[in-house]
Amino acid sequence: QVQLVESGGGLVQAGGSLTLSCSVSGPIVANYAVAWFRQAPGKERDFVAGISGSGGITQAADSVRGRFTISRDNAKNIVYLHMSLLKPEDTAVYFCAADRGLSVKSTYQYWGQGTQVTVSS
Repeated sequence: QVQLVESGGGLVQAGGSLTLSCSVSGPIVANYAVAWFRQAPGKERDFVAGISGSGGITQAADSVRGRFTISRDNAKNIVYLHMSLLKPEDTAVYFCAADRGLSVKSTYQYWGQGTQVTVSS
């Protein structure tokens, strides 16, 4: 059983930066790809960025590419989402998710509870 806990959300001004952390626990964490999704009120849950188990492959949505970076530290079992040049439209609840394969679809088997990110204009 894989468990995920997000942290690092908060309120930030437009143009600012924030780093989210996803602590992953369970058997052989490095076997699991981890992705970040976000969901704004009244909208669908969208893929933000993902990283393979080894960290060798990363993907990012067009809307965040060049501003957000995903990384992982398998020694600490943490996946990070470094967010910069934040915009008000980045405001959402951010979720991390894990599964055996990396995908942009929200079909991951394991999910965290989410952390709120609010970007003020």
